Amino acid sequence: MGNVVSRPADVLRLAVVVGALGVVFGDIGTSPIYTLQTVFSPTDPHPVPATSENVLGVVSLVFWSVMLIVTVTYVLLAMRVDHDGEGGIMALITLLRRWAARGSTRITMTLAGLGLFGAALFLGDSMITPAISVLSAVQGIEVVNPSFAEWVVPLTVVIIVGLFAAQRFGTAAVGRLFGPVMITWFTAIAACGVWGVANEPGILAALSPTYAISFLAGRFELAFFTLGAVVLAVTGAEALYADMGHFGRRPISVGWIFLVLPACTLSYLGQGALILQDRANLSAPFFLLAPDWALIPMVVLATAATVIASQAVITGAFSVTAQAAQLGYLPRLRIVHTSRSTYGQIYVPRINWLLMVAVLALVLTFRSPTSLAYAYGMAVTGTITITTILFFYVAWHTWHVPRWALAALAAVLLTIDLLFVAANLTKLAHGAWIPLVIAVVAYTVMTTWQRGLEVVAARRAAMEGSLRTFVEGLSPPDAAVAVARGTAIFLNRGRDTAPLALRTHVERHHVRHERLAVVAVEIDVAPWRTDEDRVTVVHLGPGDAGVTHVTVRFGYAERPDVPTALARHVPEQTGRHLDLEQATYYLSRVEIRLGDEPAMPAWRRRLFVATSYLAADAAEHFGLPRDRTVLLGARIDI
Repeated sequence: MGNVVSRPADVLRLAVVVGALGVVFGDIGTSPIYTLQTVFSPTDPHPVPATSENVLGVVSLVFWSVMLIVTVTYVLLAMRVDHDGEGGIMALITLLRRWAARGSTRITMTLAGLGLFGAALFLGDSMITPAISVLSAVQGIEVVNPSFAEWVVPLTVVIIVGLFAAQRFGTAAVGRLFGPVMITWFTAIAACGVWGVANEPGILAALSPTYAISFLAGRFELAFFTLGAVVLAVTGAEALYADMGHFGRRPISVGWIFLVLPACTLSYLGQGALILQDRANLSAPFFLLAPDWALIPMVVLATAATVIASQAVITGAFSVTAQAAQLGYLPRLRIVHTSRSTYGQIYVPRINWLLMVAVLALVLTFRSPTSLAYAYGMAVTGTITITTILFFYVAWHTWHVPRWALAALAAVLLTIDLLFVAANLTKLAHGAWIPLVIAVVAYTVMTTWQRGLEVVAARRAAMEGSLRTFVEGLSPPDAAVAVARGTAIFLNRGRDTAPLALRTHVERHHVRHERLAVVAVEIDVAPWRTDEDRVTVVHLGPGDAGVTHVTVRFGYAERPDVPTALARHVPEQTGRHLDLEQATYYLSRVEIRLGDEPAMPAWRRRLFVATSYLAADAAEHFGLPRDRTVLLGARIDI
C-alpha cells in the first residue's frame, strides 16, 4: 500500500525536475558550445597556445570554476537563503529592504543599492544571452559546409525575430516540450563527451585541481586573461537561484548534480580531448566532437537548446522588470499574463521589443559569438559577485554557524569572483563595456524613478490632505452636497490621505455616493500574500454616512486584481453593503510636469518625466472594469 501511495508523489517530483531542466538550465547547459572555442580563439586579445599543458590547465580551470561558483556558491549555499520561497538577487534585495525599513545600518541600504545594480546587470545579460547563444548554435552550419558561413547572421536574425514575436503567445504551449528537449540535449552532449574521452583518456587528469592550480600559479599572466573566457562556463548560474521559487531548491539541486553537471563536464572533457588529438579542431570543438552522421541533428538540437536558453532569460527579464515596478523602481508596466495556471508566465510588451532591438543590434554589430563573449563575461561576473556579497551579508546575520567559518569561505569565493571580474575588465575595449553601460543606464532610470516617486508622493499628500478630516466633513450629511445612489470606490496610494479624485468629486461637483469606499493598494516586499491578511476593513465615520476604508495587500510577484480581492474578502468583513458588482471605480490621474524641484538635478527631473510616459493604464493594471471606471486628474510639477 505504501508503494501505491508513494508513486504519485514520485511522479510529481520527477515532473518538477523535468520542468526545471527545461526552464532553469538552458543558459548554463548551452555554455559548452562556445566556452572552450572562445578560450583558444586566435582572435582573442590574449590568445592561449593550445599546448598539452595549457589544454589540461584550461579544462581543469573550467571544471573547478563550475564546481566552486555553481555547485558551492549557488546550489549548496545561496539557495539556502530565500524570501518567502523566492530566490535570486531580487529576493536578497527585498530582504535588505525589509531590514532597512526597520532602521538597520547604512551598510544595509548601500548593499540594497548594490543589489539593484546587480539586477540591472542581469538586464544586460538578458540582451547578450539570446545573441551569443543563437549565434553560436547557428554557426554550426559552417562545420557542415564552410560555404554556409554567409548565412549565419541572417539565420540568427530570423530566429531571434521569431523568438521575440512569439513571446506574446506565452510559453504555456511550448513549455511542455522544454524539459524533454533539454534532457535530449544533455544526453547528446554527454554521449559526445564520452566518445571524445574514450579516444584520449589522458584528459581525465584535468579533473584534478592540481592542473588548475599549476596553470594559475605557473602561468598566472596567461591564466588571468584566460579567466575572462572561462567564466562563460558559469553563465546562467543566477538562473538556478532566481527560479527557485518556481521549482524549489531540491528539484534544481537534483537536476544539476545528477544530469546537468555530469553532462557539461563530459562535454568539456571531450572537447579538451579532441584538441589534444588535433590542434585543427580549435575552430569549433563542440560540433567537431559529434560524429559526421550526427552533425546536422546536433546543429538543429543546439539551435533548439539555445532558443530555450534565450526563452528562459527573456522570461527572467520580464519577471525582474515586473518586480522592480511593483517595488517602486520602475513605473507601472503593461503586463500580460499568458497562462491561467502559472502566474510566472508573463509578457511585458515594452520590455520585449526593447530586448529584441538590443539583441539584433548586438548580433549585427559583433557578428560572431567569440566577439560577443568579451561583453558577456562582464555581465555574468558582476551579477555573480554581487549575489555572493549579498548572500554572505545575509548569512552573517541569520545563520547560526561560526563567524570565522563564514568569513573564511567568503574570502575564498569572493577572491575567485573578483579575479573573474578583474580579468573581464581587461576586455573593456573589446566589448566588456556594453553590459556596464546597459547596467548604469538601467540603474540610473530605476533610482531616478524611485527618488522622483518620493517627491511626487510628498506633494500629492499635501494636496490630498487628511482622510479622516475630510470624512468628518461629510458626516453629518451637508445639505449642499447631494447624495447619489449606488456605490463608489476610490483607489488611493495610502491609508491616511483623501484621494484626489474623491476630493475633486465632492468639492467641485457637490455630490457624494450613498455607499463610499476608499481602497488603498499596498505592494509588499514579500512575493506573495496569504488570504488571511489580504484585506483590512476600517469604518470611518458613524452610520451609513461614513466611509469604508479598505487596505488590499499584494506581494510584489502577484497581479494586483482589485475587484477580485474585494469580492472575495470585503463582504465577510463589513456590515455595510457595498454593491461591488455595480460599483463605479474612480482613479486619481496625476500629470507630472517639469518644474524646479531643488532635490533633483534638472537632468534627473527630465528623465523622471520621460519615464512616466511608460506607465501602463492604471485601470488595466488594477484589473478594473473599463465601463465602470472614471479618471479625475491633477497636475504636479517636479
